Amino acid sequence: MANATQADLTGGGGLSGLVHWANGMLACVPRSLSLLLLRIALAVPFLKSGWLKWDGFLTLSAGAKYVFQEEFKLHILGAEYSYPFPLTMAFLAGLGEIILPILLILGLGTRFAAFGLLGMTVVIQLTVPEGWANFHLPWAAMAIALIVFGGGRLSADQVIGLNRMD
Repeated sequence: MANATQADLTGGGGLSGLVHWANGMLACVPRSLSLLLLRIALAVPFLKSGWLKWDGFLTLSAGAKYVFQEEFKLHILGAEYSYPFPLTMAFLAGLGEIILPILLILGLGTRFAAFGLLGMTVVIQLTVPEGWANFHLPWAAMAIALIVFGGGRLSADQVIGLNRMD
């Protein structure tokens, strides 16, 4: 009986053998590929949102102006507050949602870009508090992982020597 248990624990057969084999296969996925996919996954929703805020070069769309002036409210301590300087906030959000995701996809200033998107996620959470579980928590987790691990070997950061921890 002891031998069967030892064989199961070392990947000798059955379900634990399958798990051991799967762990070995998944361990072959390069960390750099995972970080590239993570950068893209975090960048896409922000980039898509950013495109909607512009009608042309540095020209805010009417929709972006409207939602920041009329609809978006900050939910803080149970109260709702209008955005301060709504057109400036819309402009900055639009810039951030274009520039920071592009930096992430390139892996250029990855930690800075991820930190910026984490900050934007906090503001979005204050604006749309019901989005926490479905959107904001995964975005925050992805941003924190990129802040901690950087862009990986498949990044501009690697090329120019900004990956201190990789």
